Amino acid sequence: MTKPTCVALVPARLGSKRVPGKNVRPLAGHPLLAYTLAAARQSGVFPEIVVSTDSEQIADIALHYGAQVPFLRPVEMAGDLSPDIEWIEHALVELGKLGRHYDCFSILRPTSPFRQAATIRRAWRAFLDEPSVDSLRAVEKCSQHPGKMWVVRGKRLLPLLPFGPADQPWHSTPYQALPEVWVQNASLEIAWTRVVFERRNIAGETILPFFTDDIEGFDINNQYDWQIAEQMIREGKAKLPIVTQPPYEDRRSAA
Repeated sequence: MTKPTCVALVPARLGSKRVPGKNVRPLAGHPLLAYTLAAARQSGVFPEIVVSTDSEQIADIALHYGAQVPFLRPVEMAGDLSPDIEWIEHALVELGKLGRHYDCFSILRPTSPFRQAATIRRAWRAFLDEPSVDSLRAVEKCSQHPGKMWVVRGKRLLPLLPFGPADQPWHSTPYQALPEVWVQNASLEIAWTRVVFERRNIAGETILPFFTDDIEGFDINNQYDWQIAEQMIREGKAKLPIVTQPPYEDRRSAA
C-alpha cells in the first residue's frame, strides 16, 4: 500500500495583539517561525512545507528558512476571529490549482517552538497506525480542571460543569480525585484532506489523541509565555530545534 502524502501547513498571519509580531519576533537568534520550519523539515515527513501568511515580509522570512509561500492569504482570512477552516481550505484549494494534491495535511503553529522533529515523526506514525480516524490532535493533561471553573450569570456563580455527586461537587473536590481531562495544545494536528472538503471542518468526528511529552506542547500566547520560553532556554530547561540557516536579515531595511 502506498504511504499517504502529507503537506505541512504553517499559519503565520501578521496581526497579533497580545505579542505584537509574535510569529517573527526573535527568539534565541532567529524568528519564532524558524523553529517550526526547522522541525518540519528535519522530520522528513513532508514533501512540502507551506506557510500561509498575509504578509510579504513574513513570506520573505519563511522563504529564507526553507519554506514555500506559493500564495498569500487573503486579508479577510487573517483576522483575530478568522476560523482555521478558512485559511486551510484556501491553502489546499490554491495548492490544488498548482497541481499539488495531498492525502493529508498537518497544522504546525509557530507558537510551539519546542516541538521537535521527533515529535512530528511520532505523531505521523500514530496517525498512520489508525487509518480509520479523521484526524489526530495534540493534547496534554489540563492543569486547571474545568470541574473547578464557573460562569457568571448576573450576580451568581454557576459551575461550568454541573456534574459529580451532589454531596461532593467537583468544584469542592481535590484535583487528584477528579476525572482526568485533557486539553488540546497548539503543537500539531494531522487530518485527512477529505475532511476539509467533505465536512468543511479540520477535525472530522473521529479524533485520535496525541499525548505530548514535557514541553513539546508549550504554546506562546502572551508576553508572560514569551518570558518563560526565554528563561527556560537560558537555564537549559528547553531545547529548540536546530536552525541551519544564518539569522534572517530584512534585505529591504538593509538596502
